[in-house]
Amino acid sequence: MWRLPQHADARTERNGQIMMAEPDDFPTAKDGIPVAWHDEVTGKTIIRLSAQAGTSSLYFHQHAYSHDGQRMVVSRPDGIGVIELASRRNSLILADPGAEVLMVGRQTSRLWYIDGNGPSREVRTIDLEGRQQRSHYRLSPSEAVFAVNADETLLLGSETHEGRAFNDEFTSGSSEAAGGKANPQGEWMVDSDMYNPVTGQRLTFAEQKEVHINRRLERRLPMTIFVVDLKTGLRRDVYHATDWLNHLQFSPADPQQIMFCHEGPWHKVDRIWTTRLGNDPCVPLRVHTRSMNMEIAGHEFFGHDGQTIWYDLQTPRGEVFWLAGYELESGRRHWYALERDFWSVHFNVSPDGSCFAGDGGDEEMVAHAKDGKWISLFVPEAIPDVAGISADNAGELISPGVLRAVRLVDMKCHNYRLEPNLSFTPDGKRLVFRSNMHGDVHTYAVDVG
Repeated sequence: MWRLPQHADARTERNGQIMMAEPDDFPTAKDGIPVAWHDEVTGKTIIRLSAQAGTSSLYFHQHAYSHDGQRMVVSRPDGIGVIELASRRNSLILADPGAEVLMVGRQTSRLWYIDGNGPSREVRTIDLEGRQQRSHYRLSPSEAVFAVNADETLLLGSETHEGRAFNDEFTSGSSEAAGGKANPQGEWMVDSDMYNPVTGQRLTFAEQKEVHINRRLERRLPMTIFVVDLKTGLRRDVYHATDWLNHLQFSPADPQQIMFCHEGPWHKVDRIWTTRLGNDPCVPLRVHTRSMNMEIAGHEFFGHDGQTIWYDLQTPRGEVFWLAGYELESGRRHWYALERDFWSVHFNVSPDGSCFAGDGGDEEMVAHAKDGKWISLFVPEAIPDVAGISADNAGELISPGVLRAVRLVDMKCHNYRLEPNLSFTPDGKRLVFRSNMHGDVHTYAVDVG
């Protein structure tokens, strides 16, 4: 039984004034969307965490949770909110519809975000009660910031030169998948009329995305990765390139370790790169090297201990599927095979590293899965040597394994033009994801056990 505590007022401070935000709210069935239901296929109970339509959990690798694991940050049409996971109390902590969530600080549990009001943008923080706001760095029009490091001393960002926006190739607006509202963070484009120049056939949404991504890559705009010292406010440039630098992440554990990608069609680019800020100069290391044509690797993310980089690997694209891992210190590699219908647009890993999860995909996506619309839990199983007999160089080779899948949520009614972007709660007991399965976008949770 869910106990609903007394309502309290969330407060937002802006320009020196305290503004009353909307009262706390809780999910109800008044809007026709169930608060909880029993999945007849999986046997699991799914609960709705969000009260307001359009409430969206964050992108899959953005840290969304307070240090004690009790609260989670979400984006809402009216700003940024917090959901208490135990009670499902929803609070608006920042009344700024244009604000962009970066992450919840791993040390302070303060929300890092980019202010959406006014001609100049600032990186700011606010506590999860919505009472104390601070400004940390003013962005130029050509700068973007994506992450804060583990001890909250550095910002990580990129600058796109020649007066260009970071992703100005893409359309921003409302979409059917987002319930007719603005696309949640992490969704870059809406459907349009595009046709194959050879066959004349209309391109699928996934194919349109490939065309836009390739156009942006081929512009070869000069870019710079930089960090900002939050104590001094000084920017330091780390890496320059005309590759499209994207998906910037700090290690969740090592304040000096960063990861980024060369964005573009995955079969065309060497995507995944990492470097340490302590090195001078910072020389990027390529995490994965392609060994066949049409091999792709991407949607990379750190394990919670920061020791392993995980990524989607296909050898070749759309045919053979792996969840691959690269250990930063030792260089060892682990590849876990999975079936086509369990491929997922995004994977994630549990806090203790013992299992993984995936958010599935539809028939238009790269796996073209006939039955791929599921939230699934994956248990890794290593493939042992036969009869205890090992190859002499076994320790230098890729360690193979398989992922044993358990389906948790039937997503047959979900429109995958909105990617679910699932994450484990800090206690590892639930998966949180966003979905439009009932029409409006809401944030949901399902127990893992």
